[in-house]
Amino acid sequence: MASSSGNKSYAKLLQENKLWAAGKIKEDPDYFNRLAHLQTPEFLWIGCSDSRVPANEITGTQPGEIFVHRNVANLVINTDVNLLSVLDYAVKHLKVKHVIICGHYGCGGIKAATTNTDYKYVLNMWLRNIKDVYRLHRAELDSIHDEELRCDRLVELNVTEQLMNLAKTSIIQRAWKEEQRPDLHGWVYGLKDGLIKPVFEMKAGTHIDPLYEYDDL
Repeated sequence: MASSSGNKSYAKLLQENKLWAAGKIKEDPDYFNRLAHLQTPEFLWIGCSDSRVPANEITGTQPGEIFVHRNVANLVINTDVNLLSVLDYAVKHLKVKHVIICGHYGCGGIKAATTNTDYKYVLNMWLRNIKDVYRLHRAELDSIHDEELRCDRLVELNVTEQLMNLAKTSIIQRAWKEEQRPDLHGWVYGLKDGLIKPVFEMKAGTHIDPLYEYDDL
């Protein structure tokens, strides 16, 4: 017979959900009916899975205003069908005007990728993508002797490289060619002050290395 504190903790989530829903209806009786029939987000948010970086809360937006995808260290990997499905749906069907990649200082995935620790199989494979970012910017990063500052800079560079990975997809390039959208934004969130720092931006139609540009879209 199980009666662990773990059971109580998840039951608390269900109870808090009931209180939250009741509170919303009290404030606005039509809230859920309206939300059920409306999803017209202007933004796709690609963020880190870290529980301290909730997209809606830190941007002051309401449900229905931001379409969200999250993974460890906010990576854009060209074989990640999960992310590409979200991107395809957001760009082609929701017609988002902006795609935001938001990393955050103090990211555990970024820090883990700077070590030589064997995290076993899947996590090693995932973190390898961040190691590749480090290799591309090794000279700059190795010149930063403070470990925390070096990881902070890698967070910024990782956001920039993931934004470039977005621009390399035919999904983005086709939307740029046909509809001159979406703009791409690279941001970093500060856990210590709650502020977002823009670090990189690509307007719709920006040219990248010709090797990655499709000419028969």
